[in-house]
Parts: sequence; C-alpha cells; structure tokens
Amino acid sequence: MSTATRTSPTALAPSAAQSIWLVAEREIGSKLRSKAFVISTAILLLGALVLVLWGGFAASNATGTPVAVTSDAAQYVSEVQGLDVTDVADRAEAEALVESGDVDAAVVADADSPVGFAVVADSDAPSQLILQLSQTPPVELLNPEEGNAALGYVAAIGFGVVFLFAASMFGGTIAQSVVEEKQTRVVELLISAIPVRSLLAGKVIGNTILAMAQILLLAAIAVVGLTVTDQTALLQGLGGPIAWFAVFFFFGFILLASLFAAAASMVSRQEDIGSTTTPLTMLIMAPYFLVIFFFDNPVVLGIMSYVPFSAPVGMPMRLFLGEAQWWEPLLSLAILIATCIAAILVGARIYENSLLRMGGRVKLSEALAR
Repeated sequence: MSTATRTSPTALAPSAAQSIWLVAEREIGSKLRSKAFVISTAILLLGALVLVLWGGFAASNATGTPVAVTSDAAQYVSEVQGLDVTDVADRAEAEALVESGDVDAAVVADADSPVGFAVVADSDAPSQLILQLSQTPPVELLNPEEGNAALGYVAAIGFGVVFLFAASMFGGTIAQSVVEEKQTRVVELLISAIPVRSLLAGKVIGNTILAMAQILLLAAIAVVGLTVTDQTALLQGLGGPIAWFAVFFFFGFILLASLFAAAASMVSRQEDIGSTTTPLTMLIMAPYFLVIFFFDNPVVLGIMSYVPFSAPVGMPMRLFLGEAQWWEPLLSLAILIATCIAAILVGARIYENSLLRMGGRVKLSEALAR
C-alpha cells in the first residue's frame, strides 16, 4: 500500500476546542441522562414555582387586614371589603396600636393629604390595603429602617442560598465524576485521545453550563410567578443586583469548579473525596452564613465583596443596599477574574500531576511539583 494514502494519527486528533467541547457534551449528557439529576432538578424547579405562586396568591387574596381607623376617617373605609377595623379616638391611639403590632396599619384623617386621609404603618404599608382603597393615600412609616432591614435579610437569604446550593451541588458532582473515572480506569482511555487540560476544561465548562441554566430557570420562574400573581413590585430594585450576581457567580463557579476537580484528582476512592474537598466546601458555606448574619454590617459586607470566594454574594448585596460606588463591582470583578485565572492554572497543574496516580492520596506538594 502506498504511504501516500495513510492518515497520520495526529491528523485525526481533535483540536483543543473540539476536545473541550466533546468533554463538556459528555458531562452535560451524562447529567441529563441521570434520573437522580433530572428528578432533583424537577423537584427544585417545581418547589420554587409552587412557593412563588403560593406567596403571590396569598398576598393577592389576603383578607381581614387588621387596621385602626379614627372616627374622622371612617368614611374612607366604609365601603372597603376585607378589613378587620378597630375604631380609635385619635391618631395617637392609632399609632400606638400600629407600633404594638395589634394592627398592620392605621387610616387617619389628614388635612394635608390630597385625598383627605393617610395610611400610617410601622415599617412597610400592607400592599393589599393600599390596593383596596379607592384612592391612593400618602403613606407614613414610623420605622422605615426596619422595613429596609427585613427586605435586606430576604435578599441576603436569596443570594446566599442560590450560591450555596448551586456551587456545592455541582462542585460535588465534578469531584465524584473525577474520582469515578479514576476508579474505573476510564480516565486512561480519555487522556489517550484528549489532553489532560482539555479534559479538565471540558468538565468545568459542562458543569458551568448546567449550573447557569438552573439559575436562569429559577430566575425566570420567580419573574413569571410574581408577574402572574401581580406582585411585580417585589422585583423593583433587584434587577441590577441580580444581573451582577449572575456575572459574579459565573466566574466564581469556574474558580470553584476548577479547584474541586483538582482536589478530587488527588484521591482514588469515593470515600476519600471529603479529605481533599472539605476546605472548598467550607469556602462555599462561609459566604452563606456571613451574608445572613452580617447583611446589615457595612464593614463585613465590604470585605466580602472583595474576597473572590465571597464576592458573588457580598457585592450584589452591597449593590442592593445602595452601599457600593459604581466602580466597586468592576474592581471586585477584576480581582475575581484574576483569581479565577490563577485557580485554573494551579488546578490544571494539580490535575495533570495527580490524575494517573492510583492508590493512596497524593500529597499537595507532589501534585504541585513541576
């Protein structure tokens, strides 16, 4: 046979981009074919939808709102349905009931109001009451800072839970996948056709796509659910912080995914995964607890917003609270991207040096050796 008709093995090898995408497709396909992954994702999305719809309809259909009404303002609520009215003599008595929590709000006469009356509330006026009144009155809050604190706490839980859930679930998935391939010797076949760094990059990219898809689906469910239940006002002020959260999470997840894959490559058994990934798990959990306990502490949030592992939670919170200057998220993002690049380089070194070492745990010094 003429040598001119022979095909060089190098010519058949896929390019780096093709190799990375092949691995990414394999990661995505294996997860989508996994019943456990599909069922858990479906339960998560269904639970989020039920929660949003239930909360929205509950707010829309709420009846029996307890309100205090002064005698000179009784005419303004006489035709309003769904109110549990407590008659009071004057404004002072009405405000006392509001501050004690016996009523959600008070309707009082107000000569300066264009509609002749005003609504007095503690930290947040009941939206259902405002909607039920035929004319929109001025709203006076006795403790407005408490309303902001409550909303900030809800936002802190939201950002913290999403980051914790997505990063821990997919980080653990990457670690298990790496060790499973080592245990079954599948990795030896993979790296005979694909460079080790392409294998690592494909795993990170594939799981990043899945993680971002889940987050976008959760965001879409929240938006659609609140829109259907006429609670779009709850989304006011969250648009910018949510967009920044998505950007920060994208780079933060790549950073963590690279380190999870590298840490998992240092062991050869599923039961040993925790020995190398526990520090990373702690890095994921720390922002969740810090943002919940210190959501109203500017110093702690300021530090969190510049530390790469907590910036995806800390900076969006500061933006939501209006505490960050316009340039701060850009600086924080630059620090995060630089750290992400460094983590990818270090993770790739560990991954390359540890992937084919079977048996006991690989020491970090050996994994980092040139």
